[in-house]
Amino acid sequence: MTQPALSHDASPDLRSTFAAEVRAGLTHTPQKELPSKYLYDEVGSALFEVITVLPEYGVTRAEERLLAKHAAEIVEHLPHDVTVAELGSGSGRKTRRILEALCKKRPTSYCPIEISRSALQLCRRELGDIERISIVGYERDYLAGLAEVSKQRAADDRLLVLFLGSTIGNFGRLAATRFLREIRTMLAPGDALLLGTDLIKPTPVLVAAYDDSIGVTASFNLNLLARVNRELDGDFPLDAFEHVARFNPDARSIEMHLRAKRDLTAHVGAAQLTVSLRQGETIWTESSHKYRAEEMPAIADGAGFVCSHQWIEEEWGFAESLLVAR
Repeated sequence: MTQPALSHDASPDLRSTFAAEVRAGLTHTPQKELPSKYLYDEVGSALFEVITVLPEYGVTRAEERLLAKHAAEIVEHLPHDVTVAELGSGSGRKTRRILEALCKKRPTSYCPIEISRSALQLCRRELGDIERISIVGYERDYLAGLAEVSKQRAADDRLLVLFLGSTIGNFGRLAATRFLREIRTMLAPGDALLLGTDLIKPTPVLVAAYDDSIGVTASFNLNLLARVNRELDGDFPLDAFEHVARFNPDARSIEMHLRAKRDLTAHVGAAQLTVSLRQGETIWTESSHKYRAEEMPAIADGAGFVCSHQWIEEEWGFAESLLVAR
């Protein structure tokens, strides 16, 4: 039988943290920005689920194909008893194959870590029917949640951290290595990280994936300003912004921006902020860096891991790399 899904709720100062990060981002020069993690409130998480099934966005389907084919093999390379912690679980759909393969061998504890409460709820509904699984969700940011899971695991348990999708691509390359190092500090030798990376592909394919023909990604992006309005007493005129996706060849990344269609001034009450934008000025909301599969061993080594195995989905171009803590 499946054990009840529990959760560790976020700290009460989440709104003040959101306000502080909005203030810092919108006063950043020369480029205004907003943290991409705040794209995923209840509305944003629902919109992203739609994005994952759009014909232009092949990332999720590629990863699902890869995990469907190789989940049992991946699990064979893991220690006997593992607690699974997932950074940014989303709905949990892509994680099912790994958890089912683990639960066939032994009862498994799964700890999804999400900033979005609605995503945790989706995750429980998606995965709660797996036999011999216990689910404890953490409404935290990645590192705070992982620190709690690591602290609470049994002394003889190994930890498997899942960082699936292409979320590592939201970090710049140096920042990504720093983030992997921070994960490593919470792990013991022999613990593992399964890391998903979207691979470089032709520019038109990349741009279309982040600027779909029916405008779902545009709505997803604009919802970030709508969230600021809802939660932080903002008054951004949403009709004064348009979604922009563009490829940065130097960084090998897709950038998402919100571009002002006219001069405007907006206020964010909870951040005690007044911000002005000129026509054509943008707010940078997300980057998605693309990798080459052969880069992963060096990246792993620089963060304190060994890249022990790698699986590649060739149709779209996606990789899962199993990194083992040294």
